[in-house]
Amino acid sequence: MTSSGSDRRLHVALLPSAGMGHLTPFLRLAASLLNHGCQVTLITTHPIVSKAETTLISTFLATFPQVKELQFHVQPLGPSDANSTDPFFLQWEAIRRSIHLLSPLLSSLSPPPSALVADVSLISAVIPITTSLKLPHYILFTSSARMFSLFAYYPTVLSASSDASSPSGDSIAVPGGIPIPKSSIPPLLLKPGSLFASIFTEDGKKLKSLDGILINTFESLEPETLNAFKGGKVVDGLPNVYPLGLVPCDFEKRAGNTPLKWLEDQPTRSVVYVSFGSRFAVSREQIKEIGKGLMSSGSPFIWVVKDKKVDKDDGDSLDKILGDELVEKIKNKGLVVKEWVDQEQILGHKAVGGFVSHCGWNSVVEAAWHGVPLLAWPQFGDQKVNAHVIESSGLGLWPKSWGWAGEVVVKGEEVGARIEELMGSESLKLQAAHIREEARKAVVDGSCKDAMKQLLEMWKNDS
Repeated sequence: MTSSGSDRRLHVALLPSAGMGHLTPFLRLAASLLNHGCQVTLITTHPIVSKAETTLISTFLATFPQVKELQFHVQPLGPSDANSTDPFFLQWEAIRRSIHLLSPLLSSLSPPPSALVADVSLISAVIPITTSLKLPHYILFTSSARMFSLFAYYPTVLSASSDASSPSGDSIAVPGGIPIPKSSIPPLLLKPGSLFASIFTEDGKKLKSLDGILINTFESLEPETLNAFKGGKVVDGLPNVYPLGLVPCDFEKRAGNTPLKWLEDQPTRSVVYVSFGSRFAVSREQIKEIGKGLMSSGSPFIWVVKDKKVDKDDGDSLDKILGDELVEKIKNKGLVVKEWVDQEQILGHKAVGGFVSHCGWNSVVEAAWHGVPLLAWPQFGDQKVNAHVIESSGLGLWPKSWGWAGEVVVKGEEVGARIEELMGSESLKLQAAHIREEARKAVVDGSCKDAMKQLLEMWKNDS
């Protein structure tokens, strides 16, 4: 799908999959491409799983009316059809199985796109479509470069293992990088027959068929891993990796609630922000312990409480989730909310000095961008791999004994002590401020800007 018009404006089609962690960086990429003069088509997959995704898409399209929305209605799947009960994974698989419906939609676009950037979860499904249309196919990897190194090298690991469904040994020594402990590998990846493991292993084998990989990261966070990609050490024949540093955009401020008035009354760098993302439901037992920990830490706090995986199902009141006694105790110590908040504005506020996080990659990038130290508390998926990035870069602390979600209930006393350590560490504050400055240099006039320039030149040459 090319055009002979050398002066034609670049047209890029974007295909995210389900979940805020996947959607948000795609919309940030779209905003960046618009700023570089590109025409953008956003392919939205329906039905949309969560209210937060629906709100963010609507806000984005209202902010950028020049973006064309292409609705892609997928055929629904049930848990018995795909060996999963996770509504987000089910949507990934529904998109993959409905991908034949995408070809006529892409063919209808005028002018034809110069490239398609699709979600990492859709690689093997989309390749036949882009190949038949002669459309350059890129992916946006929505986690860390360290996690991508595992994704790229994992097929090699399995081929060398005596068990074709699980790696041998206690760690994976990705060439050019720091070994990844087996205990940090996403648990579902080690579960034979899981939908996640199936997609991960199948798509990892297809990376060499792509035209390029976009990753939302900065060299100040992951210098060693990014250098390994530059040298071709991880996997021979891997396409170019572009570290773009996709940062928060103004349109996001309209999509979530932000307690700015409450924050304005708090001292500089005194508030700890606590959130475990849009996809994870914390157990009520652990929620109560977190509340006790926040109370004992001595720091004022903003705490986003979530005890349902999908926000549409989250109808219980805070009183019911926390209990009347805890609600009464914390009302003068901090602010507790249930709805989707504008995390970027919270992290960017001068009153916020620490972030207790599940280590979803968007959260890590936002904390780095604003220079806010993290207390890493990985819950599932890629989050231990991301926690290692936090620890090794000096952006935060990682109490490894807390394990994965559900392995142990961390007591309030320990939570409070770790928050005190986070909020009181001058060395963490200094390193987080350094990472912030390096990230901004990379985006404004450094490696991330260069990567975007190279990417746009590549697309122009292909058009």
